[in-house]
Amino acid sequence: MKLSQLGVPLGPMIRVHGGFANRTYRLDTDQGSFAVKELNLVDRRSTYRVEDVFGFERAAFAAGIPMPEPIAAGDGTLVHRWVEGEKVPEAPVSAAYAFEIGEILARIHALDVAWTQAPVEDPMARDWPELAARAVATGQPWADELASHVETFLAIAHFVDTCERPGPVVLTHRDIQPWNLLAREGRPVVLDWELSGMLDLSSELGSTALSLAKGPGFDDIRPDVFRSVLDGYVAGGGALPPAGPSWFVFLIGGWLGHTRWNILRCLAGVEASTGPELALSQESARNGVHGLPVLFGRLPELEALLV
Repeated sequence: MKLSQLGVPLGPMIRVHGGFANRTYRLDTDQGSFAVKELNLVDRRSTYRVEDVFGFERAAFAAGIPMPEPIAAGDGTLVHRWVEGEKVPEAPVSAAYAFEIGEILARIHALDVAWTQAPVEDPMARDWPELAARAVATGQPWADELASHVETFLAIAHFVDTCERPGPVVLTHRDIQPWNLLAREGRPVVLDWELSGMLDLSSELGSTALSLAKGPGFDDIRPDVFRSVLDGYVAGGGALPPAGPSWFVFLIGGWLGHTRWNILRCLAGVEASTGPELALSQESARNGVHGLPVLFGRLPELEALLV
């Protein structure tokens, strides 16, 4: 993408480190500051629908959803107006912040945006024994833990493939997590819309509410914060779907796929030209190998949050 439309640069683009899948840069010009995101289109787990997502973002921005202004999209690049704000730590947010996120979700789901592609999910991979063997052979730091949990990872894949989703299916952000949020004067700003698409409503609500109600692990889950997301959703005009394991299947399946993707990057053992640095892939692989069995084992406890 030609960036000359953004104005005369005041200096070189500056890399903003920390992206889990893509690479982002800040560009300051005589027309303002912009976030330029280079999408990793080489080894992604699913295909980006850049133009469709950009149209969805424009509709959300026009409707007043608190988010960076979408400026341009194309050639594997997304450009947004730069937004200043405080990073949201991976820790329970305030009940007021969670309530407003629920309201925002209800407003997003009420948008009238055409999205023709039906959600299609490929079966979860079942190659965990082979991955564990390769991890041991290449001396990965998390190899022994992965090898000890192979049966658990196979059980998680089976759960994701067989869990019933009650619907309705909505067009939504699909990835509202602390690292995709800012706080500006204490209020939310929603970032990183490129995974947007159709999703079962229970999965969107469960993933969002849990991510805002817990810390890095699962020892500090705040039920009041979890419920505040749902209360905000209802206050914003949304209706809650039936309780059940489907509220958490997308979160578990997404983390499983993300962990496997990073494991493969680690097994390759080279610094890729796109996506996260190898060190960040190692961290993501380690966190998934350790955290997914814990999360899966606490599924009944998580379902109790819905009562």
